[in-house]
Formats: sequence, C-alpha cells, structure tokens
Amino acid sequence: MEKQLHLNLLASRPPMAGPGGFQSGSKIKMGPGRKKDFTPLLWSQYFETMEDVEVENENGKDISFPKSLGSLGPVLLLLHGGGHSALSWAVFTVEILKLVFKPAGDTKVKNPEDLSADTMAKDVGKVVEVLYGENPPPILIIGHSMGGAIAVHTATANYVPSLLGLCVIDVVEGTAMDALNSMQNFLRSRPKTFKSLENAIEWSVKSGQIRNIESARVSMGGQVKKCEESSSSPSLSNSAGEGIIEEEEDEDVEEESSKKKMREDDQEVKKESVFTWRVELSKTEKYWDGWFRGLSALFLSCPVPKLLLLAGVDRLDKDLTIGQMQGKFQMQVLPQCGHAVHEDAPEKVADALATFMVRHKFTEFKAGYMW
Repeated sequence: MEKQLHLNLLASRPPMAGPGGFQSGSKIKMGPGRKKDFTPLLWSQYFETMEDVEVENENGKDISFPKSLGSLGPVLLLLHGGGHSALSWAVFTVEILKLVFKPAGDTKVKNPEDLSADTMAKDVGKVVEVLYGENPPPILIIGHSMGGAIAVHTATANYVPSLLGLCVIDVVEGTAMDALNSMQNFLRSRPKTFKSLENAIEWSVKSGQIRNIESARVSMGGQVKKCEESSSSPSLSNSAGEGIIEEEEDEDVEEESSKKKMREDDQEVKKESVFTWRVELSKTEKYWDGWFRGLSALFLSCPVPKLLLLAGVDRLDKDLTIGQMQGKFQMQVLPQCGHAVHEDAPEKVADALATFMVRHKFTEFKAGYMW
C-alpha cells in the first residue's frame, strides 16, 4: 500500500494499482508482434518556436522560458510535474489546437534544486510580466502533479492578475502527503542510468510511467540528459560502486585494487549508460511538504473557475469531496490512465479542457467541431 501512494507526488514515477496511487493498471505488456519504435521525436514536430526569456529574481537572472505563443484568445500557461519538462505537453498541444487555440510553454530554472512553492509561484508571475508587460492577456493556468500544486499557489497569491481559470491534473493533498515518507525509497528504486535515449523511452513505456508511446518518444528527452560529467557524478559513482566488494589481506593492495576497479567500472558505465536523470528529485525533499500541505483548502479558495482532472475518483480527500458536492469546482475522471494523464490520453484532456473553457465562455470551439 505504501508503494502505491507514490504516484500522487511526482510525475516521473511508474504507475501502480490501488487506491493510493494514480494508476489503475500495472506494467504494460508489449506482447508479441511488430517491434515497438522507441526512437526520439523532435520538439519541432509539436511546437513552432522556442525562445528564452530571462527573468530577474533574488539570485539574479536564472530563468529561461521556452514558449510557443498563439495569436488570439486566452493563453494556456502549462506547468509540468517534478522532473519533467515542457515536452510532456507536446502531444497535448496538438490535440488542443484541433479544438481551440495554441498554448504557451513552461518555465525552466537554471537552479533546479530551488523548488520552494513560493519561489516557483513568484517565478510564474515574473515570467508572465516579462512576456506581456503591464497588460497581460487572459490566462488559464494548467498544472500537472507538482506543477498543479504550483499553479494553485500562483493563483491564490494573485501573481497572475489576469488569471481566467485554473486546471489541476492528478494531484490531491491527502494522497500526496501520505506518499512523502517513502518517496526517497521510490526514487532510489528507479534506474540511475540508461544506455541510450531509446533505452530510457523504452523503460518509461514498459514500466508504465507513460502509456502513450508517442508522448514518451518526445517527452523523455526532457527528463534525462547525457552523462558528460566526471566519474564523481553521484549517479555514475553509485552504479559503479555497487559491485566493488572484493577484499584483500594487505590494505595497500586492497586500496589500489579498489581504485583500479572503480576506474574500470566508471569507464564501462560511461560507455554503456550515457544518460541519467536531468533533475535529482531526491535533493528537493525539504520542499515537498510545502508543495502539498494545505493544497486542498488553497484550491477551493481560488476565486476563479476550477477544473480538476483525475485518473481515479478515489484520489479525492475529504475537503475536495465536500467541495465537489457543493459545486465549488468541476471534476472529471479519466480512467485507464496513469499519473501522467495528459500524456496517456492527450485527446481526452484536451477535450475536457476545451469543454470547460467554452462552458465558461473563455473561448469558442473551432468551426466544424461537434460538441
């Protein structure tokens, strides 16, 4: 049960069954037949442009903002989950384009370990200010997992004055808080390195982290990076050091033998495992409680129309259950999805979001779309 609760916290987790997690199934069985294609897809197949926008904060200019802005209509500001990137929204952007308009991208911070809720919420507001000045267009913030928590903090603090609405995808305070105690064990259980980007994509699909192969092929490139660091890299050292258990009677011989073994193993790991995780989520543990504690009350207090998308109705905690019965927000459950709902079923998420926006008169469906 403890392991099942993990799926409510960070986006980069393999899905599991049970009431505590964000997954209604187990690992995907690829089965016999035609071999699956795990080759990476380019971001340019989904976004028109990518620009960097530097934003001033207390530590200087350390934020870039990859974006793909549309022409007319409200802006969708997309906040990804922990360890993910804007690429996790790639397939979704194609689907939402079919219905209404083009969304914006997400933030990328040069110091990925500075992940306090208030800091990231302020950064969202500063990015909007730099992009649009004193007269920003109507904005709908959409956040997945950790990004959903930051979206709520941003909305309640009024860092985006032109906020039109709020959409949170698969994150609930109760289950997230329950998962924190065992999150480090989960992160340690993931592969530390991958032989190639294709190998990382294959793992994400076969482990069930991402059920949509197309989305995995474009988004995993944002979760991992090439291991270009020295052998002192934690991920490489951990992998190489696991097999060093030999003992020698002479201490000097033992030390020299161990050093030689480590050098050889490091070289071997560099040859075979050339990709590792881009963000070391375990180092952000001190911020986890701040992301999620009190999240349900904050969400319910947001003075704008709200949409909550979940992979299962059992994710609701007490506060949200009462709020939903009182009609304080709109909720939709998308079954047969893992925690990365917008990646597993981008067309369903796009349809739910488009319907929500049209219902509240934020925009209109494109001509010919059958509602």
